[in-house]
Amino acid sequence: MPADIAVVQRIADRGRNAGAIGDAVFRALTFGFAVLVLLILGGVIVALIDGAWPALRTFGFGFVVTEVWNPVTHKFGALAPIYGTLVTSAIAMLVGIPVAFGVAVFITEICPIWLKRPLATMIELLAAIPSIIYGIWGLFVFAPFVQQYIQPAIIDTFGQVPGIGALFAIILAVMVLPFISSIMRDVFETVPAILKESAYGLGATRGEVVRQIVLPYTRIGVVGGIMLGLGRALGETMAVTFVIGNAHRISASILQPGTTISAALANEFTEADSDIYLSSLIALGFILFIITFIVLAIAKLMLLELQKRAGG
Repeated sequence: MPADIAVVQRIADRGRNAGAIGDAVFRALTFGFAVLVLLILGGVIVALIDGAWPALRTFGFGFVVTEVWNPVTHKFGALAPIYGTLVTSAIAMLVGIPVAFGVAVFITEICPIWLKRPLATMIELLAAIPSIIYGIWGLFVFAPFVQQYIQPAIIDTFGQVPGIGALFAIILAVMVLPFISSIMRDVFETVPAILKESAYGLGATRGEVVRQIVLPYTRIGVVGGIMLGLGRALGETMAVTFVIGNAHRISASILQPGTTISAALANEFTEADSDIYLSSLIALGFILFIITFIVLAIAKLMLLELQKRAGG
């Protein structure tokens, strides 16, 4: 009997040792992957700074606040692409978020059972469509429709009203809408049914359940989905390039062409025939990187604040 106990003990010791070794290997691998991601990110930052430095050294802070973009005279300013990027993304969010929220609420709270799965699948398929397809649709369908039916009415009414933005931003809204609505739908479905049933049992309406039960329970996921959609809108290239007009200027008219950082890079990177031209384009990419980083940092701070409030 003591010999059997000793054998069992040795087997258990070997199992613990093997488990400890496996845990150590797993920790080392995951730590290595995390460090690799940081190294890649650091390499991207260094490459952007190195490529953008000649333009930043030549133009200084004026590069950010100057609208002029003239490859012939080698005068470059990033204000117009920055303005276009921020305005198009803002309009896309203003249009896309309410519609995406409505779609997600309909699918999770109102939609009949027989329609729920097909509709959710269609939304997910829309989110998977390449952005260039949205750009082609905007160029050959949406833009002619606006030009023929909407533009005349806008010219007669709001043609020169500043601050409204550009209609091409609606293409971005259409593109990010299924992406945000899919995330919202997924997080709405994580709400325990017993919470909603209890609220209905107390006499709450569907709107009250959504406002007082669903949203508080899923607010972290909702904010995360919105920020991911905003990040995609900020960096979108082809869908905007097809319809924005690619003009390096800021206009108060909603009907005038403009540009964004990603569209400028896509259109002009292969045409850069001088070092300062190429450096200016890389500087645009560096600015877009900074804008995206700031947006994601703000999103993270918001999520931490929401988690703190939920915990409190």
